[in-house]
Amino acid sequence: MREIAHNPGTDKLRIGVISDTHGELVSAVVETLKGVDLIIHAGDIDTAEVLASLKQTAPVTAVKGNMDRGRWAGGLPAAEVVQAAGSHIYVLHDLQRLDLDPSAAGFRAVVCGHTHRPAIQRRGGVLFVNPGSAAYPRWGSDPSVAVLECSGTRIEPRIIFI
Repeated sequence: MREIAHNPGTDKLRIGVISDTHGELVSAVVETLKGVDLIIHAGDIDTAEVLASLKQTAPVTAVKGNMDRGRWAGGLPAAEVVQAAGSHIYVLHDLQRLDLDPSAAGFRAVVCGHTHRPAIQRRGGVLFVNPGSAAYPRWGSDPSVAVLECSGTRIEPRIIFI
């Protein structure tokens, strides 16, 4: 589990969420994520260079997607838990592989990718966020990322189109 400290002097935390970069990280995405306290990458990273570039902007928590292969991806977990501003966030690549009840497990949010389609939903008191694809969107969408504004147990999501 990764615990992220609050900003000095405030109880708020900003988390950038990105997925399905498939080896591409355009400068507009990096600019959009500047100033966040943490970046969550929900998989299909495809290259170690993408993670290295993101780590120059903020600390990164990443999970393995179905396209993340090779030595560089060997240490990536299939799922991760982030504790931020009093909330637990469950991170995995493909929501179809969710093997727990997030509400019963105490998660406030689930972050996923895989579909290349941005989505924000609330189900059973749990926030589900898919940032879409930052590089290869589908279904006529533009490239996108998400930002989570966390304060106490509140998480306010926003999709940002690039």
